[in-house]
Amino acid sequence: MQDNATEVTAAGIARLAGVGRAAVSNWRRRHADFPKPVGGTETSPSFALAEVEAWLRHQGKLAEVPLRERVWQQLAGHPEGPVTALTHAGCVLLLIHDRPTVWLEVSAGSDERLAAMLPGALEQVLVPRFGALRGGRGGGGREVRTPQGVNSPRSVNSLGAVNTGGPANTTSTSTTSTTPATPAIHAPSGPALLPSAPLLRGAAELAAELGARQTFEFLLGRHLNANPRQYTLTPAELAGLMADLAGPARTVLDPACGTGALLRAVTPRPGQELYAQDSAPDLAALTALRLALHAGVTVRAAAADTLRADAHAGLQADVVLCHPPFNERNWGHDELAYDPRWEYGFPARNESELAWVQHALARLKDGGTAVVLMPPAAASRRSGRRIRADLLRRGALRAVLALPVGAAPPYNIPLHLWVLRRPERAPAQPEVLLADAGQFATEGRGGPDWRAVREAVLDAWSAFDKAGRLDERPGLACSLPVIALLDDDVDFAPARHLPPAPAADGAEALTAVRERLGETLRLTADLTPPPPAAGAQPTRWPLTTVGELARGGALVMRTGGNGGHARVPVLTDHDVLAGNAPSGTLPESDEEAVLMEAGDVVVPVLGGGSVTRVIDDATAGAALGRNLVLLRPDPTVLDPWFLAGFLRGTANNRQASSYASTATRLDVRRLQLPRLPLDEQLRYSARFHALDDFERALRSAGRLGEQLVRGMYDGLTDGTAAPG
Repeated sequence: MQDNATEVTAAGIARLAGVGRAAVSNWRRRHADFPKPVGGTETSPSFALAEVEAWLRHQGKLAEVPLRERVWQQLAGHPEGPVTALTHAGCVLLLIHDRPTVWLEVSAGSDERLAAMLPGALEQVLVPRFGALRGGRGGGGREVRTPQGVNSPRSVNSLGAVNTGGPANTTSTSTTSTTPATPAIHAPSGPALLPSAPLLRGAAELAAELGARQTFEFLLGRHLNANPRQYTLTPAELAGLMADLAGPARTVLDPACGTGALLRAVTPRPGQELYAQDSAPDLAALTALRLALHAGVTVRAAAADTLRADAHAGLQADVVLCHPPFNERNWGHDELAYDPRWEYGFPARNESELAWVQHALARLKDGGTAVVLMPPAAASRRSGRRIRADLLRRGALRAVLALPVGAAPPYNIPLHLWVLRRPERAPAQPEVLLADAGQFATEGRGGPDWRAVREAVLDAWSAFDKAGRLDERPGLACSLPVIALLDDDVDFAPARHLPPAPAADGAEALTAVRERLGETLRLTADLTPPPPAAGAQPTRWPLTTVGELARGGALVMRTGGNGGHARVPVLTDHDVLAGNAPSGTLPESDEEAVLMEAGDVVVPVLGGGSVTRVIDDATAGAALGRNLVLLRPDPTVLDPWFLAGFLRGTANNRQASSYASTATRLDVRRLQLPRLPLDEQLRYSARFHALDDFERALRSAGRLGEQLVRGMYDGLTDGTAAPG
């Protein structure tokens, strides 16, 4: 009965049955006994999962239900939301991992019995694993552990995490007392677990197939992919780089843990302790479970605002890894004015990142290392120059490493890594490592060349950390005396201090670009189409429209959507206009993505331009993005190049367009083309195909020309090229 509370959309039903959404729509129309909607909207209804499964099984359409898909649908449609479901599943997977026989005992019998016995069984695992952490103070507080159940008045949410309310506003004193931190995980109650019983049994079944850790990673990864806008994720490659920069450690802290990517990247070792905290209870809970399943180490995770209610105030960690929130103004500036963590100066209201840097240093033991992801503005903002200067003078800042664009969100700016060390004593002649890996950025949205980034950054840091200085590596890295950076700006953005790349490499690169440009221009000349014959009279054909062809079955018409499978590359309207490879992504959702095939014709509907694109083998398989219409012609009656060519006519586009106050929209159904036999279409097709080759060559020549001009300007201005 409880499983009826789990709902599934039409797209979910299609995945369960291994069919397309159109088949589900047909079943709803043709079968009077198909389950009735229980929620959702008129255009996107949802159905009770148990009723759908029973109907599919009765119809013989559920012979082989993918176990992963069934468990995911139970989690995604949980009545308390997917995060609650994921946390309940994680607790049970940890029980299965640590005490499988206990799970077998409590899972025997009804769902009601399972829900009644499970809280006690979970206590046996959660308390030894995570403790009963509470207490914490702004800066000078201490960590207090109390027995399970001995708590001050507070409420427990559906995750089992404890809610303490918002941070208390207090008068500033030498030690700021704030709202206490709370444990990330508590055993949920029986009534809270009862709606999750079918999910928990399914997760246990999946764990028998994949393993408990892999099952949780699958469900967590699927949830994160389905909700990309809700979370700021640290890419696994970046997390690994940060952990390697910090080096091996016994105690590691992440004070803004998010989903636990940084701590998960730490190499496990015997006796290791991982400490985590996040202001979002759901993230703290997921991180605690993820880490506990990942390695057999001690995990202490807390849910509270780290800067206002530090749960690990007494900790002296070997390593701190942190990807803090950027540009936060409400970080506690008014409450924490006299906090003892501000050893290097009280951060301005707009310098929240420098508050996180000093928090990381305050939680390190002498000689401990912190690696903090920072926005590039933090290296040069005038409001933070005094703190930056003191970090340099006292030897706390050891390196600033600029990452390529696309390394982490926000993907459009090159973020920095600050490597800090709690000084045991001030170095006699301190130097700071500055490195810039921006040259390893790649086009599109695939991220930088992480292998090259790792090699360059780790090699430079290893050499610098060993010797205390680094010989210049032009265009990549150098070390500078601290005194050289202590000017009025205290600006240590690497790009402003690194020597330029070697001149020989620049000259060779420009020569190669020039040769490629010459070859492309010669190709362009060969492809230049001949002009039309003088005095030729316009041909008049009988015309039809795209809408008529679609109704007659000569082509299929599809529109791009807002969701689909998050791992499939997406062709965007910008890609079509610029002639680029698919560069977009779509959030995973219940909406079925439109996958393109070779020979499809894609038309942008916004912007008022007459552009089309015929999909080739290289682009086939990508998903269709928003503001695009796909036309799939029947090759026995309609040639794709003939179709694409006539749709590009200026007059054709003008008559099919409508105009709003800010945009022009194309009604693709109104576009016209001649009614011609296939052999006559092929004559036009060959000419349109040749024009497309010519257009591509022109684009390539334009890009190479821009690259050559930019390189020449750089060479003349940095002295690597002479005006003669």
